[in-house]
Amino acid sequence: MSGRIIKVSGPLVVAEGLPEANMADVVRVGKQQLIGEILNMTGDKASIQVYEETSGLGPGAEVETTGMPLSVELGPGLLENIYDGIQRPLEGIMAIAGETIARGVSVPALDREKKWTFTPTVAVGDEVVGGSVIGTVEETTALLHKIMVPPNISGRISYVRGGDFTVEETVAKVTTARGEDVSISLMQKWPVRVGRPYNQKFTPEKPLGSGQRIIDTFFPLAKGGTAAVPGPFGSGKTVVQHQLAKWADVDVVVYIGCGERGNEMTDVLNEFPELKDPRSGESLMKRTVLIANTSDMPVAAREASIYTGITIAEYYRDMGYDVAILADSTSRWAEALREMSGRLEEMPGEEGYPAYLSSRLAQFYERAGCVECIGGDGRKGSLTAIGAVSPPGGDISEPVSQATMRIVKVFWGLDSALAYARHFPAINWLNSYSLYLHGLRSWYDDNVSPAFMKCRDKAMAMLQSEAELQEIVKLVGMDSLSAGDRLTLETAKMIREDFLQQNAFVDYDQYFPFDMQCSLLQLILRFDELARVAIARGVEMQDLLDIPAKEKIGRAKALPVETYAQECEAIMDQMAVEIEALAGGEEQ
Repeated sequence: MSGRIIKVSGPLVVAEGLPEANMADVVRVGKQQLIGEILNMTGDKASIQVYEETSGLGPGAEVETTGMPLSVELGPGLLENIYDGIQRPLEGIMAIAGETIARGVSVPALDREKKWTFTPTVAVGDEVVGGSVIGTVEETTALLHKIMVPPNISGRISYVRGGDFTVEETVAKVTTARGEDVSISLMQKWPVRVGRPYNQKFTPEKPLGSGQRIIDTFFPLAKGGTAAVPGPFGSGKTVVQHQLAKWADVDVVVYIGCGERGNEMTDVLNEFPELKDPRSGESLMKRTVLIANTSDMPVAAREASIYTGITIAEYYRDMGYDVAILADSTSRWAEALREMSGRLEEMPGEEGYPAYLSSRLAQFYERAGCVECIGGDGRKGSLTAIGAVSPPGGDISEPVSQATMRIVKVFWGLDSALAYARHFPAINWLNSYSLYLHGLRSWYDDNVSPAFMKCRDKAMAMLQSEAELQEIVKLVGMDSLSAGDRLTLETAKMIREDFLQQNAFVDYDQYFPFDMQCSLLQLILRFDELARVAIARGVEMQDLLDIPAKEKIGRAKALPVETYAQECEAIMDQMAVEIEALAGGEEQ
């Protein structure tokens, strides 16, 4: 079925003569067969969002509907790949069109020529339901890809064979209750705007280990949780996202560069193949899918890129894996929504954003979670969603930041003052929060140390006390403080500089496991404890700051991983001896 264009307004095209078309159908526009999606229907007129540059299009050009919603191809070959916002492989496009993406280029998302070795895990006669695993493919050396029955199919296996196949070849057949034979290949398609089904959702109980001390210790994110990273220009949002993509304790990472600078995606492409996953020892690209819809690509495709990414993430979650999706940034996505809403002449909401901004954000974040997958075998998977927010001028009172804060459970607020002071990650410990803290305490007690959360609470209280004392210092000076208060300021400074500050570009400091974080924090707090006793016995503050063990605390981040706890214990013992010697000398 085809219609004719009657209006072109940037990425919005209005066509008539499409009475049987449906909302969300994919269409092909003009002679170049540009990809678009129907946003709404009025009679036989369709308002179409075109995901490519529309210059040269005019009234009278033909529009053909495919009758299918915008869908992604799911199967072996997703990992190590880089796609644009509508799942076109950029390497495949470059092979055809060169370094500049030509309009109307159509390249399948999954390689149709490559053969994969399929190993069946079912036999003829076995009963299967939607989501049942029928076999496996080694997609990369870091991940075993599970081939599943599509969610809407169930019945009895009537045919299955192992061997080498392309993604389109039949590897099994299922005879349904009606007696129909349904062929199953290594690939399935799924509409991006529809969440993939699951049996039930659970409350997240395990933290997402990231190796970033301020995140793991102070504001932890649970596997299956949601988080936002808002901050002004230059405060380090992208580096935080990159650190999470590199070191997060997950099986698969889906990284979406949505409307940000192209050089940031280039950094990812250059760095990830060289970096080793601390869990598997393999290249990080072997567990990563990249979706690039940078600022120089069509604005309309930003909106689709978020849904493309989370659908791919849900697919790996359904295999029983832990998946993280990182969107950088949702503000650029919201701006694309605003542009399309304006061209559709919809009633604007606050700051021109559409009135449905909050519900669209919620639809994205609610697809995260820790779930029991369909398939009948009880496997569990998790999908963690982390979105960067780029408020203009760092003003988090703007609509995107506020809508996001109402939805997510973790808020890592980046501070430009910390960034200018070269304190990275520039996460402000007074403005940030995590609503998962209470639920994760038992995990920390059982798997790290019963002292871990106690130390965290004590350190957090000390940082808050420091903020209050700094106000007093500004008014009446340092001399007005007691020795105990001056020690609080000094200990808080050690927490900030020796614990919270972390260098993403130094080998020994870019990744810190939970047990090492616990040892380092205990070391700092032990100094505070011993120093308070010594001050009560008359020891001068400056003498305490001059002991050799204090200097070792500042260098403790570089201690060997294998003997970290023992080395910290040795520093504690040395510190106790040196402070006791000072206290003994004072008494004499």
